[in-house]
Amino acid sequence: MSQSAISRRFFLQASALAGATATIGLAGESKSTKSGAVAPKTMMGVPFEKVDKVRIGIIGAGARGQSVMSDLLNVPKVEIRAVCDIDPRMIELTKKRFSKKGLPEPRLYAKGPHDFENLCKQDDLDFIYIATPWEWHTEMALCAMNHGKHAGVEVPAGVTMPQLWELVRTSERTRKHCMMLENCCYGDNEMMVLAMARQGLFGTITHGEAAYIHNLRMVMNEQDKEGRYVSEAAWRRAWHTKENGNLYPTHGLGPVCWYMGIHQGDRLDSLVSMSSLEASLSEDQQERFKGRGEHYVCGDMNTSILRTVKGRTILLQHDTVSPRPYTRHNMIQGTKGAFADYPERLYLDEVAKKTRKHEWIEGEDALKPYREQYVHELWKRVGDLARKNGGHGGMDYIMCYRVVECMLEGLTPDFNVYDAAAWSAPFPLSIASVKGGGSLQKFPDFTNGHWSGKA
Repeated sequence: MSQSAISRRFFLQASALAGATATIGLAGESKSTKSGAVAPKTMMGVPFEKVDKVRIGIIGAGARGQSVMSDLLNVPKVEIRAVCDIDPRMIELTKKRFSKKGLPEPRLYAKGPHDFENLCKQDDLDFIYIATPWEWHTEMALCAMNHGKHAGVEVPAGVTMPQLWELVRTSERTRKHCMMLENCCYGDNEMMVLAMARQGLFGTITHGEAAYIHNLRMVMNEQDKEGRYVSEAAWRRAWHTKENGNLYPTHGLGPVCWYMGIHQGDRLDSLVSMSSLEASLSEDQQERFKGRGEHYVCGDMNTSILRTVKGRTILLQHDTVSPRPYTRHNMIQGTKGAFADYPERLYLDEVAKKTRKHEWIEGEDALKPYREQYVHELWKRVGDLARKNGGHGGMDYIMCYRVVECMLEGLTPDFNVYDAAAWSAPFPLSIASVKGGGSLQKFPDFTNGHWSGKA
């Protein structure tokens, strides 16, 4: 299949799913689960079945898939037995990667857009890693679980509320985990702040700030030497022509939900959202191509305010088109102090009372004692290996290592399908809120009451 055909197909899929978010009950459960039947048993607290080695299949061997493949091949007791992709160039790159490592070539699936179904049917796989465009995530994760495999899916897990409900119900029915692989949760700073929060350094947590502010205009237009769109350029820009909201909520939101103990005594309850005007992408396309006949509707900056059942608030922002430095905000506020990132800085009330200075503790030397005290045990154990082998400063390796560790030791995964659904839900909920002029949107309780520990 030609790259232009691939790009066209992804564009049409994005268009179809975009329409679905506008026409299907956004905050409600899908029709198939409205019958009043008793919900299956929860997947909260359910451990992996213990295995001696983790046999993995990868769907999507593009830029992200190749990066994760490299990480996984450096994790002990991992076997990548199957890889699927529709691009022959990525299949050849996969062959070279395994040959260079001196490893047997995995089974390769490249016979069209649904050959992933044949991969999922294989009986010698434990875990399916899905690294494809957003519009495929849910379909592929469902296929994996329905064929008896645990699913790990890149972000977001789904783009409509019915999709998210179907992921939840399928995970519960099949008793297979569906993890959204939010790599930013495993960042060095994020895991340090998680340790700080869990050890009470910030006191009672009241507020957080999360974002994905990343200038992706170059990525949205990336071409190879033959002028074919590559990487996310083949599909990501299409979403900006169809929906106006937060199109990528989880990189900042996932860690903040961890700090706040979402689904461990609290849950996301409601959201309001507004978008700025659209200007940056249109001007960029005009400058590069004198326009290309696309009409962009997604505002440059989307700002959402989330509220939890316990009354905590989260500022959540998305902007992938404006010229400014990268930030996820990564800010958490409590009754005893705060942490904020980009640049990293810490504020502690007890320090301010002693020094009588209301100033951030910032800079490498000032933060060193806190970093040493609160370094997360995962980074203690494999941090050096992660920095050497892993993408995004090592967080990708830590994530892969942790998933494998949980499966080898029969542990409960760090994330479950309810986290995947709740963290992805701001995608369709923000779209609905913006369309409603900033109207309040309610998060459903994907956990069926188990978030409170009392169900």
